[in-house]
Amino acid sequence: MKNENVCVLSDADFKRAVGVQRDIFSVMLEEIKKNIRDFGRPPKLSRADQLLMTLMYWREYRTEFHIGVSYGISESAVSRTIKKIVDALIESEIFHLPSGKRISCRSVKTVLIDASEQPVERPKKEPTQLQRKEKMLQSKSSNNRRF
Repeated sequence: MKNENVCVLSDADFKRAVGVQRDIFSVMLEEIKKNIRDFGRPPKLSRADQLLMTLMYWREYRTEFHIGVSYGISESAVSRTIKKIVDALIESEIFHLPSGKRISCRSVKTVLIDASEQPVERPKKEPTQLQRKEKMLQSKSSNNRRF
């Protein structure tokens, strides 16, 4: 879903598709343009598409691989772009998003940890592999006796 396709939607459909209202999207876009400087090679996606891609990642829980396929860029480029957009929004005083590093102890009442052990399925050794291993050990031990 690119910005050109989303711009033609009605306001209600825009909110349903993107997750934020059109005017909030515009303010977010202006903050991103203000906080991210352009240097080097020009990006494949416009700033609006980059913001839309980040909102898609947050709203739809799509993997970076699938988003990359939709936009025609690599998975690593999606990851870098999302990080860059999130950092720009965190720097903004309007959209001061909490970083993932901060956890408020007041809001956490109970922490559950699942520490149960799960058996790991491993391939079983075939009898021929065991026989080869025994022969190798026997030949090594016989070689050591000669000296």
